Amino acid sequence: MSSLSVVIPALNEAENLPGVFATIPVEELTSAGWGVEVIIADNGSTDGTAEIAESYGARVVHQPLRGYGNAYKAGIAAARGEVIATGDADCTYPFDDLPRLLSIVDEHQVEFLNTNRLGRENREAMKPSHTVANHALSLVSRKLFKSTMRDSQSGMWVFRRYIWETLKVTSDGMGFSQEIKNAAVREGFRCMEVPIEYRPRGGDVKLNAFSDGVSNVAQLFRHRLRDNALRTDTRAQWHDRSTRPVPPPLMPAQREVPRGAVDRAAQGTVRSGHSLA
Repeated sequence: MSSLSVVIPALNEAENLPGVFATIPVEELTSAGWGVEVIIADNGSTDGTAEIAESYGARVVHQPLRGYGNAYKAGIAAARGEVIATGDADCTYPFDDLPRLLSIVDEHQVEFLNTNRLGRENREAMKPSHTVANHALSLVSRKLFKSTMRDSQSGMWVFRRYIWETLKVTSDGMGFSQEIKNAAVREGFRCMEVPIEYRPRGGDVKLNAFSDGVSNVAQLFRHRLRDNALRTDTRAQWHDRSTRPVPPPLMPAQREVPRGAVDRAAQGTVRSGHSLA
């Protein structure tokens, strides 16, 4: 049996948690051979978020130091799963899509899977100003880090836990999301991106588009400068994933996942993420 940790940062999301837990397909995943734990990284909530999470059987990790990145670092550090899946606690991310995403990770030997929310089919779920900002930040990320990921700000990723030990991710705030992706690309891990459904947010919006956007741009350039300072000639071939060992399969061969369905789900998306070696 493979193990999965679903890590969700939360700050005063008590009203949204019932809807979030309703979309996490624990029974389906368990039937497919996954051991599942849900971790809520509570970032100092005052509305009973932690208590509600515990009532749904989640393990709550308390991180009083505010910040999206701080919450994630605490949650990931506490995770026990071989694979970690993430998403926000605001009802926007399709946790019910996890079986498909895990199948893609397994079938395509992916080490870091990003999700793309920026398709036209999701345009009603995101403010136009946020859509423009997401595209702009993603473009800067692609240019600075030689990445082909189209959505650098997406909060839903699936990755193999062992890569976390290698990544140098320092952001305490919203920049954590782009930094973990860019770090995975720069370290030469097998990365891929697939489209997902993005849903309207429940409750109050906590993102400050202007200040968070400026902070994220600054973080991109700090990360690039830091990366240049640390990189040596011996790591000049970081982009050559052909030299990386193929990650082991996540599930036994008898797991019944229609290969054709997985291939169809991934069609048109490898172009948006890194080609797999």
